[in-house]
Amino acid sequence: MTRSPTRARRSVWTVVVPVITAIAGLLFATSAVTARGTDLRGADVGLPALIRDQASAVDRGTRANAALREEVRAMEAALPESAELARLRREQAELEKAGGMTAVAGPAVRVSLDDAGLTADSLPEGVSVDDVVVHQQDVQAVVNALWVAGAEAMTIQDQRVISTSAVRCVGNTLILGGRVYSPPFVITAIGDTRALQAGLDADPAVALYRSYVDRLGLGYQVEHLDVEFGGYTGTVDLDHARPARSATTTPPRGRRVPRPPPAAPLRPPA
Repeated sequence: MTRSPTRARRSVWTVVVPVITAIAGLLFATSAVTARGTDLRGADVGLPALIRDQASAVDRGTRANAALREEVRAMEAALPESAELARLRREQAELEKAGGMTAVAGPAVRVSLDDAGLTADSLPEGVSVDDVVVHQQDVQAVVNALWVAGAEAMTIQDQRVISTSAVRCVGNTLILGGRVYSPPFVITAIGDTRALQAGLDADPAVALYRSYVDRLGLGYQVEHLDVEFGGYTGTVDLDHARPARSATTTPPRGRRVPRPPPAAPLRPPA
């Protein structure tokens, strides 16, 4: 006995319709659980929101750190004087000075880097948006040139730079110490101003940036002045450090390990 076409179509839809209904119900339930009563379309997600959240966390941590430092100072002041305590305080003072934890003042060179201020519509032919903004490597070039030239202390955006400081580029903004900064980016270094200026003038990476200054109008301003820096107040723990691998360690077969960029690290002299 042959099945009529109408009855065959009915039997197929009898199976398909419940399946589609079940899938739709599952999707609605998943969306409701994910949203948790909020508007998914209007939710503030992504890297900008994450950066703002982390910046707020850094501010809270900074305030808590300052309060704890005050408690430690009060406890130290209450300790009875002894030769051992005096020795430990001298060692602490030496370590804090070497680590950039104490205030310092003196003649300085201040370098300001800024975007060219051109829009996508006003770019010259053959020039991209990346060519008219300040990048991480531009800030690093100035910082490293100043260290090499003998800088004794440094700040970026008024934050004290120490051996664990690092600048990271996110679009045309920089993240330093968990805070986000927009241009202009200001680097100030205490030291022999003539030597610092000569170091900037002779550095090839800074010279490359200055060529874009002349060609496209990027900002580059150098000032000589007297300044005072406060001590570094952040953490000095290496929360994300890992032991270095042996020089003989080779990557697994079939994997290509990218070569790191040639930029020197942001690190003051020992």
